[in-house]
Formats: sequence, structure tokens, C-alpha cells
Amino acid sequence: MQSIKQNITLSALLKLSAVALSLTVGAVQAKSTAITNATVYTVASQGILTQATVIIDDGKITQVYDKQNTPANIEADEVLDANGRILTPGFIATMNALGLVEVGAVAATRDGRDKKADITFDASLAFNPKSTLIPYTRKGGITSSIVAPNGGEALFAGQTFAANLSGEFASIIDKQNGVLVYLGSKSKGSRAQRLQALDHQFADAKKALEKATKGKNDKDEAKKDAKEPKRDELVINSLLAGDKPLLAYADRATDLLALLALKKKYGIDLVLVGASDAVLITEEIASANVPVILSSIDNLPSSFDSLHASLTNIAKLAKAGIKVILAPKGESHNLNQLRFDAGIAVANGLSKADAFSAITANIADVFKLNTGRISVGKNADLVLWSADPFEISTKVDRMWINGEPVSTKSRQDALRDRYTEQSDMPRAYIK
Repeated sequence: MQSIKQNITLSALLKLSAVALSLTVGAVQAKSTAITNATVYTVASQGILTQATVIIDDGKITQVYDKQNTPANIEADEVLDANGRILTPGFIATMNALGLVEVGAVAATRDGRDKKADITFDASLAFNPKSTLIPYTRKGGITSSIVAPNGGEALFAGQTFAANLSGEFASIIDKQNGVLVYLGSKSKGSRAQRLQALDHQFADAKKALEKATKGKNDKDEAKKDAKEPKRDELVINSLLAGDKPLLAYADRATDLLALLALKKKYGIDLVLVGASDAVLITEEIASANVPVILSSIDNLPSSFDSLHASLTNIAKLAKAGIKVILAPKGESHNLNQLRFDAGIAVANGLSKADAFSAITANIADVFKLNTGRISVGKNADLVLWSADPFEISTKVDRMWINGEPVSTKSRQDALRDRYTEQSDMPRAYIK
């Protein structure tokens, strides 16, 4: 009898365990969302769709229906009627210190630079996903960022990394996805020294790789010279292999031409950053298929290297067939103004389609990110806007990062609420 009771008890426990497990799985399973009746800027081959439906599930975009092909019955856990509002990919910020700098004037909150930083410098180790600047940045419709360190005294400043702005600890998408070098005028010495050093770095690395390849065919030679490449050599080798881009800051046309020559000589994946004089050599840049990252609000020279800065530069580069990427000025505090910079570029001749690409798809292409477009299989990083995203009065109505809703409430909102709400406490009282 006791054996029978034990079997019944064991059976009951197993059933309870199965129910608990099913409830747990159901609780963690991401729910699907259908955004219907939206004006969708896909930044992909479908272009702009009206009264379209986008379905997201398990962090990905699973369907994009135009008006004619939208099913009569949408199967999703949540259905959101956009009422004709604009749905875009989440914008991507580039070349900033978001998550590395909290207060620029407070040295203890700056982690983007170190005297000993070199080509191996991986600043992602210091990235703070809980930075108060991240929700503030989300207000500009930005869902991810390419973060760049400032380097140190070495030739190379370190490597960039990509992070989404979910605010989660696991928000880094890709580490060490680009190598930074700062060129151009120097307060001491000659710009030629850095250009020459860059050439020598690639030449030495290429020679070493060729020697290693030759050694594989000669076992005795291989044994004699066999040794593990150093960390910095591995990074240079990845540049020569085209595994990651060289992000080169330079403005003067002669420096840009020298960089294009290095690309041709060594086959590196080059991206020009800053590039005020790029408008003087558009044909050369376009034929070399080199993207350019620049600000749309540079309308005055900041040095003798940038005498050709102009609000019309981005439009001229795009019309020449160059892939352009918009990057706001400053470290991280004004990133949410990226959409305004895009609007300024549009006002000065850049097509609206190119402007959207410059803050989404072009960046995704250069840094190999699975985002930046509204198409099947892409990460569900989406923003639903109250009106035209490039207009100042427009707000973010809804935002998703990896398919999950994300708030745009920031510290500034909390401070506003604290000091404007009715209270019996003294006006400036801090709770």
C-alpha cells in the first residue's frame, strides 16, 4: 500500500513539475507584435510603404506586408494600430563616447582615453549600459551606437565597438569592429610621420604574412621562424584581411589621397572620418568605393585642414555616389540630435532617402550589423514617430530594441516631474 502511495505522490510531483516548467517557458517566451496601418520607411528595396504591417517575433522582423498583401487576420500576441504614423528602423549613432563618458568635465567619469592606449585598446570593457545619457539618447530615436575611444600616444587610438541602447548589461553587440587612427595636422612635428608610420606598419605586417605563408611550404623554415603573432600584429593582420575597417580621421585632401593610396596598395577596408576636403576629390573617393563619416553641421573651418567645411558637403558627396554616414559633433551629450542633423542635411540638398540611409543602413553595412533596415530577418530595432522624424516637434511614440518595448523616459524627465509637481514641501526640496 505504501508503495502505491509513493507512486501516486511521485506521479503528482512529476505532473506539477511539468506544469511549472510549461508556465516558466511561457513566461520567458517573447510575445509577438504586429504594427499595422503604418507608413513604413523600410530603407530597403521595398522603399516607403503606406498602410503597411510589420510583424516582430523573438527579437526579429518576421514579416513586412504592404497594403495589398496584408492578411485579413493578423496573428500576433499584440496588435498596434499605427494610424498612419511613420515607422522607421532605429537610428544608429557613430563615432561617439556614449557609455564611456558621463560628465565631460569630470575626469573620473571619462573612460575613452588612456595614455598607454594602442591598437589593442578595447574600451568596451568600460562601457556603462546604465549611463543616464542612454535613455536621453533614445529620445532621438537612436537604438544602437558605434562607440569610439580617443586613444592615447600611440599611432592607433584603439578599436570601436557596437552596443544597443536597451540599457541591459548584455547590450554590447560586437566588440573590436573597427580600428581608429587620427591623422592630419599636429601641434608638434609633421603629419608626414604618422602617414609614413601607417604605411610601414602595413608593409611590415604584409611581409611577415608572406614569410609565414612561404614557411608553410618549407617545414624546416617553418620550425625556425614559427612564433605566435603578438596581439597588435593580429589586429593589423585583420585589417589586411579586410575583416574590419580602418577608420581614419583626416580632413585635408592630401591626407585623404594618401589614405586612398594605402587602400589600393594593401587592400584595406577604409572609411574616411571628418573629411572636410572630401568634396575636392569626390571622383577618387567614389571610384575607390570608400564611405565617409562626417557631420552635417560643419559650416565653418575648425583648422587650416578644414577650409572647405560646408553645410552642402554631404549632399555633394552623396550625389557623387559616395556612401555617407552622419555623425553628430561632440562626445555623447547631443547624440539625440542626430535626426536634426539629418534634417539640416536634407535642407541643404541631401535627398530624404539618402538621409535615412546615412543614419541607418549605411552604418549597418560598414560595421556588419543586422539592423538598420525594416526587412525580414533583421533585428527588430524600430521606432514609431508622432510625425516626420526630421522635424523638431516630432516625438518618439514607441520604440523597440530586439523586439522589446523600451522607454524613452530620461533623468531630465524625472527632474522636470520632481520640480513641477504640486507639493507641500519647499520648492527646491530634494526628496
